[in-house]
Amino acid sequence: MHSTLIVARMDPDSSIDVARLFAEFDAGDMPHRMGTRRRQLFSYRGLYFHLQDFDSDNGGELIEQAKADPRFIGISDDLKPFIEAYDPATWRSPADAMATRFYNWEASA
Repeated sequence: MHSTLIVARMDPDSSIDVARLFAEFDAGDMPHRMGTRRRQLFSYRGLYFHLQDFDSDNGGELIEQAKADPRFIGISDDLKPFIEAYDPATWRSPADAMATRFYNWEASA
């Protein structure tokens, strides 16, 4: 499994709206098209964390392909009032907001 973690800024009072938008988005086929197996959203003191799990490490490629889909564009636009870049000076796409994993451990089967 491959994971990505996007870090941004969000007013904690927006969490209900953001969760609703993602619930509507995830109810369709877009998560499957992007290879998403699980999505978890977290907030902490004005920060937003978007953890997304994929079956393989080609999730980034699938998301790049999905970016032109009107549903992807739609949720991106719908989230703009609630989510802002952690560092607006360097943000061009979600890839610019991805945390870097520096340690990983998994239990053996």
